[in-house]
Amino acid sequence: MKTLVIAEKPDMGRTIAAVIEPKAKNNRSYLEGERYIITWAIGHLLGLAEPDAYDDKYKRWNFGDLPILPEQFKIVPNPRTKDQLKTIGELAKRCSALVNACDAGREGQYIFALIQQQLKLTQPVKRLWISDLTAESIAKGFAELREGREFENLTLAASARSEADWLVGMNASRAFTTKHRTLLSVGRVQTPVLALIYDRQREIESFDSLTYYEIKAEFKQDAREYSGAWQGERLTDAEKAAGIAEKVRGKPGRITDYEVKDTREYPYKLYDLTLLQRDANAKFGYSAKKTLDLAQALYEKHKVITYPRTSSNYVNEQNIEGMHKALQMLKSTAYRELAEQGKPALVHAGNKSVCNPSKVEDHHAILPTLRRAGALGKEEQQIYDLIVRRFLSHFYPPAEYKQHTVWTEVESEMFKTNVKELLSLGWKVCMSNDDSGAKSSGRGKKQEDEEEAEELVSEPFAVDPSAPVICTAAEAKEKATQPPKAYTEGTLLKAMESAGKQLENEELREVMKEAGLGTPATRAATIERLKKVGYITMQGKRITVTQKGRTAIELIRHAGVELLTSPEMTGQWERRLHQISKGEAAREKFMDNVKRFTISIIEKVRTQPKAEASRFEPGEEKGAGRSRGKAAGSGGRRTSTEKKSEAKAATGSSSGSGSMQPLADCPRQGCGGQLIEGKKGYGCTHYKQGCGFVIWKDFSGKKISHAMLKTLLEKGQTQLLAFKDGDRSYKARIVLNDPNTGRLELQNTDS
Repeated sequence: MKTLVIAEKPDMGRTIAAVIEPKAKNNRSYLEGERYIITWAIGHLLGLAEPDAYDDKYKRWNFGDLPILPEQFKIVPNPRTKDQLKTIGELAKRCSALVNACDAGREGQYIFALIQQQLKLTQPVKRLWISDLTAESIAKGFAELREGREFENLTLAASARSEADWLVGMNASRAFTTKHRTLLSVGRVQTPVLALIYDRQREIESFDSLTYYEIKAEFKQDAREYSGAWQGERLTDAEKAAGIAEKVRGKPGRITDYEVKDTREYPYKLYDLTLLQRDANAKFGYSAKKTLDLAQALYEKHKVITYPRTSSNYVNEQNIEGMHKALQMLKSTAYRELAEQGKPALVHAGNKSVCNPSKVEDHHAILPTLRRAGALGKEEQQIYDLIVRRFLSHFYPPAEYKQHTVWTEVESEMFKTNVKELLSLGWKVCMSNDDSGAKSSGRGKKQEDEEEAEELVSEPFAVDPSAPVICTAAEAKEKATQPPKAYTEGTLLKAMESAGKQLENEELREVMKEAGLGTPATRAATIERLKKVGYITMQGKRITVTQKGRTAIELIRHAGVELLTSPEMTGQWERRLHQISKGEAAREKFMDNVKRFTISIIEKVRTQPKAEASRFEPGEEKGAGRSRGKAAGSGGRRTSTEKKSEAKAATGSSSGSGSMQPLADCPRQGCGGQLIEGKKGYGCTHYKQGCGFVIWKDFSGKKISHAMLKTLLEKGQTQLLAFKDGDRSYKARIVLNDPNTGRLELQNTDS
C-alpha cells in the first residue's frame, strides 16, 4: 500500500509532489504516484464547535447559562472544505502510512492532529519538519523523516492552547456582552493588546507639555567650525536662557576635554516575521497582515524565501552552507554587485550574531532560498528586497566610525559636542538609498534627549585641545516636551513582542522575552480583529482607540479581572504550554486551572453594575456586526450574537436604499425566513429569531447584484470574474463559503 502525505495547503502539496513523485497523476484534490499520494488541508479543515453544539439553549446568549465548560470538546468540519476532508478520509483507506507535512510548528501540528482525530486515522505517522520549500530541503526532509510520536507533546500543547482560548474567549465575551447589552469581544491576546493601545492613548491625552529652553552655540578654532549644546539643569526661564546666550556670544573659550574613540556598528539581526512586519510598516506603510500575506506568497508561491512565520533571528550550523550557496545564487541576479563584494568567511558557525542554535526553536530566521526570483509583483519585490539586503549585510564587515566628544567652556558655561565621523560604511552599503546610515542605534536622528544629539559627518574631524576657540554665535531656542507617540502597527508589533518586560515575576518575564503577546503568525490577525470588532481605528498610520474600545478595557478592569488585560496571563500560559510541549508539565492540570479562572471571571462580572448605554458610541454594536470578524476564542467562527447583529445591520438599514420584497428563501437549514435587500447587504427576515445569514453587497471590490446573489444561492459560486491586486490582474470566483452565515470568499483559479 502507499503512503499518504498531508500538506497544509494546495501549493505546498504540489511543490512536495514535484520532488517526491515528479510523475504523479494530477487529480483535482490530490496527486498520486507510485509510492506516495499527496493531498492537503486548506488551512484549518476543522475547528472547535460553538456552544450550541453542546446544547441548543446556547444559541441565545444568557448570563444564567454561564460558564460553559465542555467535558469533551467537539470538533466540527468547516462547511466550505468538508469535501476535501472527505477526500483525505477516502485516500487514507488506501494507504498504510501517513506523513504529516503540515507547517513545522504548533499550529501545523494541530491541523494534522484534528484531521487524524476526526477521521480516526490509525496508520503510523512520520513527520516532515522543514523550513523552506526548495527541492533540496524537501528531498532532505523526506530522507530524514522523523517519528510522529516525537511530536505528541507538541500536539498536546497545541490542543490545550486552542481549548483554553475557547474557554476564556467564549465565556468572557458572553459574560460582558450579556451584562452590558453591547457586543463585547474578549480574548487572551486581543484584550491585553487593546489595553496597550488604551494606556498609550491615555498617556498622550493626559500629557502636560513643559516649555523649556535649549542653548546652542557655534564655535570656531582656526578653520574648524563646530557646534555645541549648553550643559546644565533644564532651563524653563526664558530670560535666564537668553542671558546665558548673550553672555557667551562672541567670547573666547577653551576646550577642557577632548575624547576620541573608535566605534563599530554591526549588521541588524536577520529577519524574523515581526521584525520584517515592523520594517515594512515603517518603510512602505504596510499593515502587519499585508506583510505576512506577501511573505507567505514569496514562500509558498514563488519559493524564494524560507518559512516566514518564524520568531527567530538566527540560524543553525547546518544552515551556514545554504547561506553560502544563496550568496552564490545572488551573484547571477540584480544583486550581483553586492553579492560579489560579500565575504563568505564572515558567515560561519562561530559568528553568534548569525548562528546561535540555542535561540532557534521551530524555525530559523527568514533567508532567501536558492531559487532565483522571477516575476514578482511590486509589493512582493519590496519585501523580498528587504530580506535579501538584510541577508547580504552579514557578509560584510562592521561599519566603522570615530566618536568625537568635545567639552568647550566659555565664560564658565559648559557646552558639549558629539560628532560621529564615518570611516567605512561596511555592511551599510547593502542598505537601500532611503535607509539612514545611522539607523541601527537611533543615532543621527533627532533624539528625545536633545543634549545627546550628535552630528554624523563623512569628512575628517579634529580639534586641537590646547588651542583657543571663539564662540561665534549663540541662541536660546524654545522647546516643548513631547507626549509619547501613538502606536503604529509597526511599533505595536514591537510592543506585543516585548510585552512581558515590565512583569515583576522574573520567571514570567523570561518566558515572555521569548513569547510576547501572540506569536509572529497570529499578531497580524489580532490587530485586524481589534479593527473588525470596532475597538480601534486607523488615522493614517496611527492607531487610536474607539469609545467602545475604551469602555471595554475599563469594564474589564473594574470587574476585578485585570489579568485579562495584562500580558501576565499569556506569560503564565506560554510557560505551561512550553513545559507541556517538552513533556515537563501535565495538560490536565493546565486545563483545570483555566477552567477555575473562567469560573472566576463569570462570578466577578455577575456582581458588576451594568454600564450606561451612553458609554458606548451610537451604532457601535451595528458597526461591530458589520465587521464579520472572528469571535474571540471561537475557533474562527462568528458568535451567534455577532451573526444576528450582522443580519440586523443588513436588513435594518434598508430605508430608502433597498426593498422589503423577498428575493429568495434563506438557505440556512430550518430557518424558514426570506432574504431581503438592505442598504449594505442581503439579510434574513428572521434575524430577530437569531438567524445571522447575510451576504454583503460589497465584496473584494465587486458589487453583489441580484443575479449574482441568485447564482451564489443556487450554484454556490459565481462565474469567473476579473480582479486586481495592485499591479496584478487575476481571475477568481466568489464562493458561498458557509450557507449558514452567508460568508463569502475568493477562489483563485491557480489555487
